[in-house]
Amino acid sequence: MAKISLIGVDLAREGSEFTFVEPLTECSSCRIRNVCFSLEPGTKYRITKIREKQHPCLIFNKNKVATIEVEQVENYLNIPEGVKLQEGSAIKPTSLHCEYITCPNVETCNLIHMREGQKFKIQNIGEKVDCPKGYNLRKVTITTK
Repeated sequence: MAKISLIGVDLAREGSEFTFVEPLTECSSCRIRNVCFSLEPGTKYRITKIREKQHPCLIFNKNKVATIEVEQVENYLNIPEGVKLQEGSAIKPTSLHCEYITCPNVETCNLIHMREGQKFKIQNIGEKVDCPKGYNLRKVTITTK
């Protein structure tokens, strides 16, 4: 069964991926907030379908949100190799605070779109990451705990 959520009409494109961070406090009085907040914080999703129904919203640029269907996709972080990593174990990663903003790894090294201290379960320890600053990192597939 498809998971339903809402996203700004200007962001609604089939195939695009996003990480749900957390509910916004500005949305606490909205009557349809439960649809937006039905996703798991820190989890990455892909938009699989955009439905015709739109709703008014004061948060997004065009003051409207589109109804979307999403599926959960593989989520990963880049973790320093010195950290003890074991598949199936729980981790609370911390940001590397790397300031190399043009690096393609900046989001997964600095925990952008994730809450610091959030618990994750290691699904897979992947290959070494090609880091332009020379950090010794591994790509680690995770799920929210």
